[in-house]
Amino acid sequence: MTTTINCHRLTKTYGQGQWVEPVLHGVDLEIKAGEACVLLGPSGSGKTTLLSIIGCLSTPTTGTLELLGNPVNFDNNSDCVRIRRQILGFIFQNAQLLPFLTVEQNVILTAQNAGLPLLEAKLRAQELFYQLNINNMIHKKPGLLSGGQKQRVAISRALMHKPSIVLADEPTAALDWQNAQTVIDLLIEQTRSVGASLIVVCHDQRLVPRFDRIFSIDSGQVFENS
Repeated sequence: MTTTINCHRLTKTYGQGQWVEPVLHGVDLEIKAGEACVLLGPSGSGKTTLLSIIGCLSTPTTGTLELLGNPVNFDNNSDCVRIRRQILGFIFQNAQLLPFLTVEQNVILTAQNAGLPLLEAKLRAQELFYQLNINNMIHKKPGLLSGGQKQRVAISRALMHKPSIVLADEPTAALDWQNAQTVIDLLIEQTRSVGASLIVVCHDQRLVPRFDRIFSIDSGQVFENS
């Protein structure tokens, strides 16, 4: 299988001088296409920091990151924007939908940013809305949706352009157990259907068995659970 994510000796520190706070300490991580992975760890362990670096939202202090076999140049902002729009799909703890746009408009906007023609974007959106059972609410605005419905919209938005890598940061934190199971199952099912790699930061141990690979982060380093 193709390696989609390759982190080599990644470090991240905040501050300077005597106020330096190290967060990541030489993280090595390799993820292949089609793998659904979960990242566990206590609050403040560096889970979100690592996801932000892989998502080209944050720059590592040292170390290298390769996505789809290509090294990421964090000094080239336009290249990082291109990667985020074309290669990556994001799902956050809060759906972060634009409140003044409808569900359909929120999702299609992401596709257009990735370069999909409007007609293709609409057809792709219709397919995802049906698969995620939100096709009856596409003209509603986010304020009228439940938490579970918003996360379904967030999943469809993240998958619109068929990204090679999907990153989800605590996507079930605000959901009840039933909706949490549904969202994770849908997320894994949908990413597998397009052969994407998935990394989910999660705090709920009950969801762990659903994933192919389990990683823990502790003292700024990542370990794979056997």
